[in-house]
Amino acid sequence: MSRFVRASKYRHVFGTPAKREVCYDNLKISSSAWDTNLVKVNPLFFSINWNAAGGGAFAVIPHDYTGKLPDGLPLFNGHTATVLDTDFHPFNDHVIASGAEDCKVMIWKIPDGGIRDHVSTPAVTLSGHQRKVGNVSFHPTADNLLASAGADFVVKMWDIEHAAEKTELGGHGEIIQSMTYSWTGDMLATTCKDKILRVFDIRSKTAAVETLGHQGVKGSRAVWLGDLDKIVTVGFSKTSDRQIFVWDLKNPKTPIKTQELDMSAGILMPHYDKDTSILFLAGKGDGNIRYYEYDDAQTELFYLSEYKSSDPQRGIGFLPKRACDVSQQEIARAYKVHNAMVEPISFTVPRKADTFQADIFPDTVGDEPSLTADEFFAGKTAPPKLISLEKGFKATNKAKEFTAKQAEGGSIASAGGAAAEPVGEKELQDAYKSLKSENETLKNELVQKELRIKQLEALLNSASLAKDN
Repeated sequence: MSRFVRASKYRHVFGTPAKREVCYDNLKISSSAWDTNLVKVNPLFFSINWNAAGGGAFAVIPHDYTGKLPDGLPLFNGHTATVLDTDFHPFNDHVIASGAEDCKVMIWKIPDGGIRDHVSTPAVTLSGHQRKVGNVSFHPTADNLLASAGADFVVKMWDIEHAAEKTELGGHGEIIQSMTYSWTGDMLATTCKDKILRVFDIRSKTAAVETLGHQGVKGSRAVWLGDLDKIVTVGFSKTSDRQIFVWDLKNPKTPIKTQELDMSAGILMPHYDKDTSILFLAGKGDGNIRYYEYDDAQTELFYLSEYKSSDPQRGIGFLPKRACDVSQQEIARAYKVHNAMVEPISFTVPRKADTFQADIFPDTVGDEPSLTADEFFAGKTAPPKLISLEKGFKATNKAKEFTAKQAEGGSIASAGGAAAEPVGEKELQDAYKSLKSENETLKNELVQKELRIKQLEALLNSASLAKDN
């Protein structure tokens, strides 16, 4: 064993939890069994999936609204079933997307300072998934472009400004467990319950990479390693060991790095900070948050340290880097979900100097898009626009303009024989209910058959991959 300690600027990074009075208490957090982080964060607000009776809801809470929150907290409650995931618009802090068990994706506007009353009507409703929507994620470079993953085994890309579906990524044989974009956003990687890691070219709708991932029965997640052609996945082995895999997309048949973590049962939630090359790992039900530094030259993950706590976490979200407090050398801020509370945890690099530390704060992703959704699908590719944090970053409290044009509703024509037209109001209602019931029955039968076909195709594909390996 070497007596030398590896040199790193981040060896002494430590996490500091916020005091109880500046946490967010008395929250009725969703009890859904769906694998989600429960919380998302932007420079002005954080969102939390809500435990709502008789429908689906989530709360959006300003950062300065701390302490014990009132029982009657205003909610976004337009969904008719449990909300499973939310995501903030990266270029408009006052827009948020939600996906729910009612098979819908909704886009909401957040007024200045947050909402004062319940909001039931979204700015945009996106319908197209045949099963519940479990993941939503905005594009990192193109404006108003959103990905949603449903239990119908497909990922849909939406232009939320025009309420239009742009493309669909299929081929999954089971429920999609996570999504992650490449640095320029032209590729999207997914992990799936069928244990296959897929990397899609979004515009061509094809899977550029399909390879066997973690072989355990529990959930796996993926996160792209910044501007590298590499992906980290976390999951479980056949013997239920928690694992970390590093994949090189130039040779994706097997991972270039495999690391066994422990035998805990909690699903790992990864977060990668490109600016510091630090990978944060928080396990559900764990009290600790581990962090590693990735060295691409050595293709190695070096363990740095861990934040320890006796309180288990149900979920976690990270503040965008541009909103961190650089005057305190804060390189990351996590929002840890307890049973009824959200607790901020600040990760800092100890430095004596009080001047701007350019070596630990390189230019980072800003809040301006690099291109439009139309430009992206026309073939244009651009990296995210970067900003300097030397003078700090001030989030815009005034809401940016967001105008959405709903897709026009169509009409349904029925072919068959010429039937007598209903004439009275009761007959019209009965005819409507009959047609609606018949339509739902046929739709459900079709969805079940399509899902079964996808499962069989995935099994064949998995068997083929296993044979090749």
